[in-house]
Amino acid sequence: MDKYLGISEDQLYRYNTGTEQRCFSFLGAHLMEVDGRQGVRFAVWAPGVRRVSATGDFCSWDAQGHALEPLGSTGVWAGFVPDIGEGALYKYSIETAAGETFFKADPVAFSAEVRPATASRVARLESYQWKDGAWLYRRGRANHFEKPMNIYEVHLGSWKQHDVPREQEQEVPAASFYTYRELADTLLPYVKDMGYTHLELLPVMEHPFDGSWGYQLTGYFAATSRYGTPQDLMYFIDACHRAGIGVILDWVPGHFCRDAHGLGRFNGDKLYESFDHPQWGTYEFDLGRSEVRSFLMSSAAFWLEMFHADGIRVDGVTNMLYLNFGLEGDAAQRRNSQGGDGNLEAISFLREFNQMVGRSFPGVFTVAEESSAWPLITRPPEQGGLGFHYKWDMGWMNDTLRYMQTDFPGRSRNHNLLTFSMMYAFSENFILPLSHDEVVHGKCSLIGRMPGDYWRQFAGLRMLALYQMTHPGGKLNFMGNEIGQFIEWRFYSGIEWFLLDYPHHQQQQAFIRALNRLYLDESSLWQQDFDWNGYQWLDADNAAQSILLYARHGRRPNDVAVVAINFGTDSYPEYRIGVPKGGWYRELLSSDRQEFGGSGLHFNAQPVKAEKIPCHGQPWSIRIQMPPLGGTVLKLSRSPGRTGK
Repeated sequence: MDKYLGISEDQLYRYNTGTEQRCFSFLGAHLMEVDGRQGVRFAVWAPGVRRVSATGDFCSWDAQGHALEPLGSTGVWAGFVPDIGEGALYKYSIETAAGETFFKADPVAFSAEVRPATASRVARLESYQWKDGAWLYRRGRANHFEKPMNIYEVHLGSWKQHDVPREQEQEVPAASFYTYRELADTLLPYVKDMGYTHLELLPVMEHPFDGSWGYQLTGYFAATSRYGTPQDLMYFIDACHRAGIGVILDWVPGHFCRDAHGLGRFNGDKLYESFDHPQWGTYEFDLGRSEVRSFLMSSAAFWLEMFHADGIRVDGVTNMLYLNFGLEGDAAQRRNSQGGDGNLEAISFLREFNQMVGRSFPGVFTVAEESSAWPLITRPPEQGGLGFHYKWDMGWMNDTLRYMQTDFPGRSRNHNLLTFSMMYAFSENFILPLSHDEVVHGKCSLIGRMPGDYWRQFAGLRMLALYQMTHPGGKLNFMGNEIGQFIEWRFYSGIEWFLLDYPHHQQQQAFIRALNRLYLDESSLWQQDFDWNGYQWLDADNAAQSILLYARHGRRPNDVAVVAINFGTDSYPEYRIGVPKGGWYRELLSSDRQEFGGSGLHFNAQPVKAEKIPCHGQPWSIRIQMPPLGGTVLKLSRSPGRTGK
């Protein structure tokens, strides 16, 4: 074996120049054979230090450990430790140029101890045998922009928990967590039954503090051991694919936590980091450093290649784009070389990241959590964009929730909050998020925002769901929204599933299931989600009655759905709606049906024939029953009993 232990000079050159996308293939702990002996090759980037040793349970955590050798001037240290194998615990003992010695977890470890322990663990990822080949084949040939996207956002540690004793309310014993394999047997069938198309997982990368929800990482290549082994997570994702469910992973390339065993001050000085984050108590990545770019690019590729993820949602993109994000007063003085406050290194990195995904992983998509007016987030870099496939529509979310919590007499004065989203709906490829961020920190649960008595709160929650599902763009809802949970989300306890013992919560869940399945069945609701061909205003201006009317169009001429939503408390036994085509209109779903907790008085049991009476600028019109605080979806049919796609 050569002095580099199988690590090529080309790999090291690419890593040092910021062009390496698979550093996990040579950095970290790799099981191998050298001179006939089985063991582990350790390799870590730690430039500018005196000494690096691999230490662990195999040498009683001796600080001298097994000395690694520097690989030229690359800053990478490597060495082979014989007679240890999978499951061995280890860290790197690093002596800085100033003579300080400390222990660090492996930045490219594939596994770690269960928190609060902090050692890295040797793991073999290649041992898992995937069975999702058919899914990957179809994914690579599909156009996800023309497919339904209805995302169930989940924090795996609190979807459900085992009932075990705990010393204090917010302490989560490891035995409380469902394992990845248990979640494959429980969460996955639920998601499939409810009619969702994708799971989005709050970060499953290793993190030390439960209360960070996974957004402050120490392990950018390690599946958190809270829920099992890396192979267990592979099993979970494999099972999702075989059930027809896509998996989106949250990923955090903007900042990382300060914990002493992590990336911070890795060589005794700033190495991975540039600045302190003023709001989150974390370090911001130095995206201008070549090796940091290689590290992060490889992390993204790792989850797509080794774990078969279908999408990556990048957290905190706004923070990455603006040098002065979160800064105030005199502190907000950062400027780039062009005099602006855009982070040029981050812009370059995000473009490169999106290009890498598009080039190397056909059918995979990327999502930006971005809350500013930064232009062209979802446009290609060659057009001046960042290259993401989708962007969360935070404007739609904020306006809609602000409107929904407005008491009924004030809604007519705030009608523009509902209609404004269509002024920019196709400027980006949007996903409409009702995410975890909207049900924490005193914001109230979704149903807690609804005004009125108990009945009106549930009616409002159903109406909000119907509005979201029929509005252009992908859909995302956080766990618990679908059952009308009244309390805010708590990371340290499970969803209050006992609420399903009560009729209103049962009916809410039944409505969401029916709405999700309607969405899957009706191509008009998603086939042309990202341009005006798929959407048509019928009446956007009825502020006095707080009513919206619009049509959704599929690619086929007669694939038309008409949506009527009454955000007010009055009902209308006869309400005339202009429609774009003649024919019969059959009600597919009404949020006011008794089975969903509605009054059962205001739905259209029989198909309605369009009359040649102009209305709302359309040549045809129909008369329907309009429920209070509710909506209806009607489908164009060629006859009373047939739909016309």
